[in-house]
Amino acid sequence: MKQVRHIGFRVLNVVPLLVLVSILAFLLGALTPGDPVESQFASRYTPEQLDELRAIYGLDRPLWEQYFVWLQNLVADGGGLSLTLGTPVFDMLVPPFLNTVILTVAGAFVCVVFGTLIGAVAGIFHGTWIDRSVMLLAQIGSNLSVYWFGLVLISVFSLRLGWLPVGGMQSRGGGGFADLLEHLVLPAVSAALISMLVLARFVRIGVIREAATDYVRTFRSQGVPLRTIYGRNIFRNIAPSIVNVTGLEIGTLITGVFFVEIVFNWPGIGTQLVNAVNGKDYPVIQGGIVLVALCYLLVDLITDVIVDALDPRLRGA
Repeated sequence: MKQVRHIGFRVLNVVPLLVLVSILAFLLGALTPGDPVESQFASRYTPEQLDELRAIYGLDRPLWEQYFVWLQNLVADGGGLSLTLGTPVFDMLVPPFLNTVILTVAGAFVCVVFGTLIGAVAGIFHGTWIDRSVMLLAQIGSNLSVYWFGLVLISVFSLRLGWLPVGGMQSRGGGGFADLLEHLVLPAVSAALISMLVLARFVRIGVIREAATDYVRTFRSQGVPLRTIYGRNIFRNIAPSIVNVTGLEIGTLITGVFFVEIVFNWPGIGTQLVNAVNGKDYPVIQGGIVLVALCYLLVDLITDVIVDALDPRLRGA
């Protein structure tokens, strides 16, 4: 029952955050210097036609009315119309957004699997040359740019070794699931780099802390195998921390994905937003911000739910 109340409370907290995000996204476009309609169409339309376009987009109204017009378009009319193409914003954003979700999920998988593995190895061999070597590489890697790291991966594994595709989401002429996986490997690793190494540090600390507890010493004195101690006790106890850190790192991961999409020519929302910024297409920029923020809030909510589910104090309540 207590767990259900926790989940309900967190769901209710999402609503005011979404309202705040919508206001900030709207103000980003509304308070940007210059007239977006004039910047797009001044060379093609008469002043009277420009006024008609401003009326269509609600730009001839007071700021607070513009917000509610934009909000109505966001909820009921596909996010409004793009200034450059005249098509519904979400028709433009949803397909590349789904591509970004695919890349983000793949990056999160790499982050969790390899971050946990690296941190566990360093924690188990704490104080040895293995621990020091792993942490040195983690320190160096966490200070690298995902953009530069992506270029290095392309240079080594695509151009020199020829093992994996240079970029894109699928081969020319299309391909199946295996083809998608081949195109996912390098961008997913590149996007996950920093988050993976941050997670590795937390896992290492958790393993070292749990290994020094009294119950672990008791189990070891009783001859319980180490794999049993680590598998059934230590990793089970640090699992909530792994989930929590992964959820917190989603923001970093999404930011990295946007840069990775450019490096690997991945047809995601990051590329779409860059084009919208270059074209001063504010409805598309605003819709993209709302989509990304909604995704982040949902991930944060799911993370909290999973952490609560792993918390024995709440399970037993």
